[in-house]
Amino acid sequence: MKIDLTDTTSSKINKALVQGRRAIGTPAVGMVLTLVIVTDEENAYDALKAANEASREHPSRKLVVVKRISRSPRDRAKARLDAEVRVGADAGTGETVVLRLYGEVMDHAQSVVLPLLLPDAPVVVWWPVNAPVNPARDALGRLAQRRVTDTYAAEHPVEELTARADAYTPGDTDLSWTRVTPWRSMVAAALDQVDCEVTSVEVEGEEHNPSCELLAMWLADRLEVPVKRAVSSGPGLTAVRMSTTCGPVNLDRADGSLATLSIEGQPDRAVALKRRETSELIAEELRRLDPDDTYASALRFGVHRLGDASDAKEAFEGTSSTASGSASRSASGSASGSVSGSASASGSVSGSASASGRTDASALERVTPATVAKRTEQK
Repeated sequence: MKIDLTDTTSSKINKALVQGRRAIGTPAVGMVLTLVIVTDEENAYDALKAANEASREHPSRKLVVVKRISRSPRDRAKARLDAEVRVGADAGTGETVVLRLYGEVMDHAQSVVLPLLLPDAPVVVWWPVNAPVNPARDALGRLAQRRVTDTYAAEHPVEELTARADAYTPGDTDLSWTRVTPWRSMVAAALDQVDCEVTSVEVEGEEHNPSCELLAMWLADRLEVPVKRAVSSGPGLTAVRMSTTCGPVNLDRADGSLATLSIEGQPDRAVALKRRETSELIAEELRRLDPDDTYASALRFGVHRLGDASDAKEAFEGTSSTASGSASRSASGSASGSVSGSASASGSVSGSASASGRTDASALERVTPATVAKRTEQK
């Protein structure tokens, strides 16, 4: 059922929602969250389609905010709100309100959205395109517990990661990070099968694909080893190759669907790593509304610290020597004994994949003498 409202208000939209629910015979509200989609007219259809498919897993009220740019100065000075209310089969699982804002009301979208939020339910704001520089300080972003962006849709995707790191606030996340969840889980599971030290990593993928950088930064942050970023023709991520003291561990995906896991001394195995649709990515992000500390740590590692293997190795060794010198100056004699006694632990790398598909924040943590001395000093 669809109800069109022209030059309307938030109060009239709420009445239309109640009217629509009664008309289809479902007066009860059984939705778990409000999903606010901020987009333009060009991308509104695809974004709403993905949200409707994700609502099968997360019944929600979807508010699509479309800001319409008026051509003439007279139209830009006139505030107007048009709405399209959808309930029943036309709205997926839940309700949908498409809000088209004209004139001065575009600068006050939060005043239109606020009365339409579900009471006592979390709010998620998603920008499929044209995300603000600082989502947490955006007028609509302030209303949300979770803010979802997509750097892949930016004009300069890799450079956008630096801006995301500078403006990061707990609750921020990005679909480019969500795309690498199966890769992180598979890499962690592969390292669970070996008892050796990772010495270097190469991440291969498309040139302007921020997911490749995020995966590389996550590996460099967790393993504390040099990580090289290599370019391929795609599609998307194509390979993760790790050099270890026990031999190479490789995960190659050339066709975008089926990957091959190769571990020294074991037969090659086929692994399903299909590129996922936007609806699956949104559904995954809606499963967890708490801050993603692993994403924050990987994002803050910095794109500038990735590059050629030799450059990364020099940077890493310089960081390690500085940390070791600081630890040795401040640690007591007992701490030094603890460091020497646990130095053998540095050769062990472990990874684990959670049942939900996310990799735990402590997975792939490498114990080094510097980190042991630092922990002993803190105690």
